[in-house]
Amino acid sequence: MPPRRQPTARQERLGVELRKMRDAAGLKATEAASRLGVNSVQISQIESGIAGVSEERLRRLAAHYACTDEELVAALVAMATDRTRGWWEEYRGLLPHSFLDLSELEHHADCRWDVDFLHVPGLLQTEDYARALFSYVNHESPASEVERRVEHRMRRRAIIERPDPTPYETVIHEAALRIRVGDRAAMRAQLARVLELSTADHITVRVIPFDVDGFAGAGGDMVYASGPVPKLDTVVRDGPQGTVFVNAEAQLGRFRDLFHRLEAVALEPVGARDFIHKLAKEL
Repeated sequence: MPPRRQPTARQERLGVELRKMRDAAGLKATEAASRLGVNSVQISQIESGIAGVSEERLRRLAAHYACTDEELVAALVAMATDRTRGWWEEYRGLLPHSFLDLSELEHHADCRWDVDFLHVPGLLQTEDYARALFSYVNHESPASEVERRVEHRMRRRAIIERPDPTPYETVIHEAALRIRVGDRAAMRAQLARVLELSTADHITVRVIPFDVDGFAGAGGDMVYASGPVPKLDTVVRDGPQGTVFVNAEAQLGRFRDLFHRLEAVALEPVGARDFIHKLAKEL
């Protein structure tokens, strides 16, 4: 199998976890290669996501690394042997890699958490809202580029609209609900959409009002995707240098704690719906 030119974030994550496992075992890449009967270049390619790894080789590596976490190994095997080519592959070469990586991450996530301060969460956005947002942020892009981004965002909603939806929780700051990305009509429709989705059994919407006590910010928006085991959770954050996928265990724990602290100061779902309904009436 030829090396991949552009591994996905999921393929890179598999390699990262195998490297963590090797480091924990105190083995160098050359030692791991010797035990597997390959050269160190192949180990390096596997750990960087450039090359795939079979179930048999992955389990041999885990045994050589004395990894006894069978749940983790089974989850890694599932990642290594997955051959899913999802709808997002239609956009390869047309949209940034981070768009495709996020779609793939969401598709495989056991549950999703969002924290948003400036905009309505992507999974809850209407087409008009998304179009107004992308048109503003990418004002120099041709209309066709904007429309591709809008279409991609609408297709991402499949995880909460399909027959077996992914459990979804979000904490939205009042600012995100007040900033008029489009015109009044578009914003009114957007708030109505959030209200409609908030009544679904698998969707939980909480709101942090401006006048809440005990809230000093959270350092920006956050997407938290749960994996089959906690070690395979992922946090996605947008920054000045682009989209960052966080997988360090200590950082994941920090972001889990942050989300729960934000939940604690936010309005509960019923109160959040009343609050959003009030904002909609003001429009």
